[in-house]
Amino acid sequence: MTDTMPGSVPATTTTTDAALAAVEEQMALLAKNIRASLRDTALCIHPTLQPFGFKFLRMLERCGPTPAGALAENLVVDKSIISRQARALSDLDLITTQADDDDGRIKYFALTPLAEAKLADVRANNSARILSRLRGWPADDLTHFAEFLARLNTPD
Repeated sequence: MTDTMPGSVPATTTTTDAALAAVEEQMALLAKNIRASLRDTALCIHPTLQPFGFKFLRMLERCGPTPAGALAENLVVDKSIISRQARALSDLDLITTQADDDDGRIKYFALTPLAEAKLADVRANNSARILSRLRGWPADDLTHFAEFLARLNTPD
């Protein structure tokens, strides 16, 4: 015999559903804040830089000189988008284009010193902002938060 009425939902299911709804709401808010942060960070680099341009620059910062095909694959966009963005970034003196020594058809994109300096500035500001938000958290909370993020970021 169970403690629930026929057709009723067990309390644990309702509690789990409410918790999942709260997580979903907070994840949506986090995603919104990340998009806003990307937009604001891009504007700190240049007033006309779009968030995708910032992602492009960050990829070059992480990977070094990179061909268009690899950028398109990693950023999950068509190569035509990479070409248009590369022109815009080049016009802002944020990237250079270099032909491959063995195959001149392959173009590598690389950061300019200006882009490297601007990325270092925004990275320092972003790190300081995040650290100021988390510094007051107890070490156990930070450890659990990191563990939860790792679980969330682990593919099924």
